[in-house]
Amino acid sequence: MLVRSRKALQVVSGNDLESALDQVRAHAAAPLAGVFGPTSVTWQIDREAVIFLGAGRALLLQLAHPWVAAAIAEHSKTFADPIGRFHRTFDIVFAMVFGSLDRALLSSRQLHRRHSMIVGEMPEAVGPFAAGSRYCANDIPSLRWVHSTLVETALMAHDLVLPPLSAEERERYWTESRMFGALFGLTGDDLPADWAGFVAYTTAMTQSDTLTVSAAAREIARQIFDGARPWLRPPRWYRALTARMLPEPLRAGFGFELDERDASSADSALKWIRRVYPKLPDRLRYVGPYQEAQARLRGEPQPDWMTRCLNRAWIGRSQMNQRGK
Repeated sequence: MLVRSRKALQVVSGNDLESALDQVRAHAAAPLAGVFGPTSVTWQIDREAVIFLGAGRALLLQLAHPWVAAAIAEHSKTFADPIGRFHRTFDIVFAMVFGSLDRALLSSRQLHRRHSMIVGEMPEAVGPFAAGSRYCANDIPSLRWVHSTLVETALMAHDLVLPPLSAEERERYWTESRMFGALFGLTGDDLPADWAGFVAYTTAMTQSDTLTVSAAAREIARQIFDGARPWLRPPRWYRALTARMLPEPLRAGFGFELDERDASSADSALKWIRRVYPKLPDRLRYVGPYQEAQARLRGEPQPDWMTRCLNRAWIGRSQMNQRGK
């Protein structure tokens, strides 16, 4: 797959999205189990609370795309409400992954409508994007990059702590991730055909000037990782681990420097997490939306109190929206 800058926007229209969702319906696990279901590799990975280790990396990779950074700077409440952004992001992703089929489709349409309102012009020239060039959150190349950051980072965070997936499991994961991409409106032609193609795509992107850290991206990153609210500031080990997970050119672009103390703090935290995390009971180890999905499959009318508490931590409310259940 070629990675190149496009002057003309390639936008996912409402009709494009509905065509993609027809394919999702045709290949979904089951109406109640949702798009992927309990036997999927996607559930195996995304149920793990440890995927939060990659949240900072995924955000920074997205910010490295100048259009994404400009859109967040001009249209997002990230600065004023960083926790709210965290909840909204995970709410959408977990509804797509762990919601019933109707709930996943509803979340997909809600995301598309939200993205359709995010349009603007580049305030300055960054990388291959000229000042005044238009961006749109439903642009296919931009969506493809955001999708790839979520897919790649979830697996990377999983493999940092838990036994890595086999080659066959990675192929299954990518096949399922193409279905996840369809919920963004991306078709089979928009995404690599196999895992090797996906790796080639992400490698080409990180080596291209399409990913160029803008001043807006650096400021957003600074606000999140070194902002003025000490109680929201990620701990030193998390910032160091996030920086280490980034490709070197992007780490330098964001101005992250890793000294021996940083490396030591990340290593110590990982050592402790790897020792303790696999021994946690499932009720603490698995994210609330996964536990809610399991309760739904058992026929329980609503998640229990502990799952509701976990959901508040992950998605900002006690349970996934039940409309379209």
